[in-house]
Amino acid sequence: MNWRKHIADNTTTAEKAVENIASGNRVVTGHAAGSPECLISAMVARASSLRNVEISHMVTLNDSPYCRPDYVENFHFNGLYLDKATRVAVAEGRADYTPIFFSQIPVLLRDESFPVDVALLTISPPDDQGRVSLGVSVDYTMQAALEAKTTIAVVNKHMPYITGGALLDVMEIDRFVFSDEPLLELTPPTIGAVEKAIGNNIAQLIKDGDCLQLGIGAIPDAVLNALGDKRDLGVHSEMISNGVMELVEKGVINCARKTLHEGKIVITFAMGSKAFYEWMNNHPMIEAYPVDYVNDPRVIGRNDNLVSVNSALSVDLFGQVAADSVGPKQFSGVGGQLDFVRGARFSKGGYNVIAMPATAVKGTVSRICACFDKGQPVTTTRNDVDYIVTEYGVAALWGKTNVKRAEALVSIAAPEFREGLARQARDAYGWRCNL
Repeated sequence: MNWRKHIADNTTTAEKAVENIASGNRVVTGHAAGSPECLISAMVARASSLRNVEISHMVTLNDSPYCRPDYVENFHFNGLYLDKATRVAVAEGRADYTPIFFSQIPVLLRDESFPVDVALLTISPPDDQGRVSLGVSVDYTMQAALEAKTTIAVVNKHMPYITGGALLDVMEIDRFVFSDEPLLELTPPTIGAVEKAIGNNIAQLIKDGDCLQLGIGAIPDAVLNALGDKRDLGVHSEMISNGVMELVEKGVINCARKTLHEGKIVITFAMGSKAFYEWMNNHPMIEAYPVDYVNDPRVIGRNDNLVSVNSALSVDLFGQVAADSVGPKQFSGVGGQLDFVRGARFSKGGYNVIAMPATAVKGTVSRICACFDKGQPVTTTRNDVDYIVTEYGVAALWGKTNVKRAEALVSIAAPEFREGLARQARDAYGWRCNL
């Protein structure tokens, strides 16, 4: 069948399209800025006719209305990552969380234990060969589109057309809805003195020609702001945002020394401003691929001098990292942290950095602790970590003894907590830390 006729024959409204969702279905939605908002609204609007529809995705930039208490009989959220809109539902027992590495989500979607009934996604308008781009949300969304019994896509002129592994044949899509609602934008984080100091500390570790992976938030943005004097930086990262755009325009990021996809910024998803999305459209330097490629540690390691920068909620004196839970309470998800931590270890000249403010709760709690609370899951093991960074400095951990690790970590804790941490190290473990 001619691809244009396929689209014409299967174009409908959002309200009609979501009639393909039935009670008991599993629905996987496009990730982050790739969320098809009109389809989600239409699905929620027909909640009274649905029971026990499972919804799965990672990050959202909306308020996840299907997680509201009044829809508990209609929808059940099974999160692959949590954020502000979804963690409350999990904490209150109205939703679930499935621990999984970002790189493994497409593998899960291919597994018969996790069948996908309906995929909801956003795509670019088709090119002259009948291919559409998943643009800012290739990640697991591509696999969901291929695996779903029914794939429903919003054709949106605002979705950037990005190549690489981001293209999908329209014949893989069952229903089309045309809607040009603006893509969801990421609110710029506030960069304060603490984040700026952390960014400067990390920037001192980064050399000309390094290949970067940075996450989301004020600290990654602060790092990018501190890199203006660097040259020939590359990017192989699960995501990018406005800060990368600014460094490309300044010539700091040109990917000239990359050893994999030379000259290209490689990503699996993106979040940012409207101007950022417009900049990405048909940008010759940007390629997007599914996350089981981008975040595969073996692929990451093919980039020489790969510097991975991720965040933490807390670090104990062994160097264990808690990044996705507070005690037993789920906060976010592991995402791609371990993918890149281990990928950086495979990289010639590569290393990983875990960054966080030294304190929490308005300075009353040290994020560096002697030991974790009961029930605290460990995100990244002590064996994996190269550097921990706070606003007070850099602790190099790899290859260090337990005592030397503890000393290094105490030295970058907030000054008012250092003596207490050294005392706890002695009392709990018999370590004598030199302050």
